[in-house]
Amino acid sequence: MIRGFFVTGTDTGVGKTVVSAALMVRLGRSRSMCYWKPIQTGIEQDDDTAQVKRLASLDEWQVMRDGVRLEHPLSPHLSARLSGCTIAIEPLMKLAREQTEESRWIVEGAGGVLVPLNDETLMIDFIHALALPAVVVARSGLGTINHTLLTLSELRRRAITVAAVVMVGEPHIENRRAIEQYGEVKVLGEIPLLHPLTPETLCAAARSLDPDRHLERMLS
Repeated sequence: MIRGFFVTGTDTGVGKTVVSAALMVRLGRSRSMCYWKPIQTGIEQDDDTAQVKRLASLDEWQVMRDGVRLEHPLSPHLSARLSGCTIAIEPLMKLAREQTEESRWIVEGAGGVLVPLNDETLMIDFIHALALPAVVVARSGLGTINHTLLTLSELRRRAITVAAVVMVGEPHIENRRAIEQYGEVKVLGEIPLLHPLTPETLCAAARSLDPDRHLERMLS
């Protein structure tokens, strides 16, 4: 089974892909890191695997391209329905079990923790099956405290380890303090909205993440 972290978010479009790329850069300095997006919707518009590979300057062996790839930028269950198929967890778990124990992984989810994958299964069920600690990506602005605490609560209700939170947007010290206090969680750092979004700007942002090497210690 793969080891590493599952990057999830409080919402769609919150910045999971950028944070995944930043973690690949940050953690890749100390060990071999690989990236996997098991479920990708809207593939005709966005390819998060290609984006992370570009931003983090990864070699081909560091990305796994296998998984569910669907058109229509919608919730996975609806995108699958419109494509005439059903998403099943077991084929994805088989891919995870086939990976070597030496590598460490950043696995990026689709949407938030409660998005449906099919009529019976939610994204959080897949996170639980993988048994990876979660890194939660949250916006830094108004509303983030409620959304982030709800996400943390649901993960813990399913006995999923919460590794940390990464905030995206303009720094907001009070929101960060509230999430750390009431969520009883470590905020690894805050990544601004990057304009332009390039390997260079991403690398610069990654340097500020996890100054205490909290995630590195969890990977050991």
